Amino acid sequence: MIAGLITIKIIAGVTLMIVITIVAILLDGVDRILHARMQRRYGPPLFQPFYDILKLLGKENIVPRRAVRWIFMLAPWLACSLTLLVFLYIPMGYIPSVLGTEGDMILILYLLGFSGVAMAMGGFASGNPISSVGAGREIQLMMSYELPLAVVVSTVAWVAWKTDMPGGPFCLDTYTGQSIWSVVGNAGFVGLMCLALSLIMVVPGETGKGPMDIPEAKTEILDGFIIEYSGTNLALYKITFALRSTAMAAVLTSIFFPFSIGGVFGLSGLFLGLIDFVGFWVKVVIVQLVFITVMRTMFGRLKIWQASHFYLVKVAMLSFAGMILISADILMR
Repeated sequence: MIAGLITIKIIAGVTLMIVITIVAILLDGVDRILHARMQRRYGPPLFQPFYDILKLLGKENIVPRRAVRWIFMLAPWLACSLTLLVFLYIPMGYIPSVLGTEGDMILILYLLGFSGVAMAMGGFASGNPISSVGAGREIQLMMSYELPLAVVVSTVAWVAWKTDMPGGPFCLDTYTGQSIWSVVGNAGFVGLMCLALSLIMVVPGETGKGPMDIPEAKTEILDGFIIEYSGTNLALYKITFALRSTAMAAVLTSIFFPFSIGGVFGLSGLFLGLIDFVGFWVKVVIVQLVFITVMRTMFGRLKIWQASHFYLVKVAMLSFAGMILISADILMR
């Protein structure tokens, strides 16, 4: 019985990873087209990211002479694998996550964080000073947005625990089962809006898009920490960038936009699962296009000190304001 359950989870996990990779790369193509159209350009074909990755897979991996070879070669595989693992802990609408009982939001944050660290390690290990600059910026950016991200996650978990929401307070399945918006009052509602906005502001930093694409700034440091990568390794980085955008959009959707489309029509069973699965990905696409594509088109790239100040002061204060409002709303009941 246990062996059969493990086999089913392995098959479901592998299938999900393949499907997610295809969807993430496809969304990257949509992102490029929408970004170009907003700038009054025609843009590349929808499947251009697939063409780029397939072309890179046929190229040779070149290792710099001064590189630490094993770290340089391991980094893209580690970054891509860790990002893929995130999706095993994210529920897809009514369908629970594959490994939801073995991990929670803290593990998701660690996986995303270690994915960024792996990319930085590859930059440092390349032996290229320009790559090291990009890797250093990646680490500095990560350290800047970790504070508001931790405040958001810990606050919503505290709300789930204090209001006796069914499920573990750090488990994403808890928030898809019952909307967190339904357990707070007026002040708490405003506080949740502050937390949601804080997490939205963290998304560009976590995904390296928009005003926060500082580590890979082409016009300043020539592609940053990926400057020395080629072939399969570069293809893995391209996949990782696409996966990180989709992962953050999925996490944001699971916590703050968990509304069941099938439940509105009174569906149940298989139909509810299918409708909510499709509805979940529709919401993820909308979140990714609005909060990543539109944002990176509207705003220019920040300098690294501006990004750090933005996260450590402005976004952190916004998240603390949300935490205070929610705490006051729940404790004064």
